[in-house]
Amino acid sequence: MTDGKNPFEAMIAQYQEMAKAMNPAMESFTPKGFENLWPTMSKEMMEMFFGNTINKDGLDAKTRLLLTLAALTVLGAQGEPQIRMTVRHLLEAGATKQEIVETIGQMSMFAGIPAMTKALELAEGVMAENEDSDT
Repeated sequence: MTDGKNPFEAMIAQYQEMAKAMNPAMESFTPKGFENLWPTMSKEMMEMFFGNTINKDGLDAKTRLLLTLAALTVLGAQGEPQIRMTVRHLLEAGATKQEIVETIGQMSMFAGIPAMTKALELAEGVMAENEDSDT
């Protein structure tokens, strides 16, 4: 009864054909391409948007971003581009690798090991890219 084809792959192929018919440029669209449209904000800009402006005595931008990373980790694979972008912002805001890894690790209790592992993989990729650009 089966043709040996993965139904998920068939569905994705069908959606890609639909997208190509509606807009040929969508055929080559990737989430990573979308990420390139959003540069990393400077620490000062993040503090203005997420820290000092909202509540001068409240959470700083780094803490807010660590909370965001925790929430995105719980979302799992749905948040891949957002996880990468948040890690880039965290590094700019002065977060250490240890803080980033601990935040993701803490979420294993709530998100499960697969979601935590995926988030760690994404974060490590961003941190490696950051190290390469620093040298």
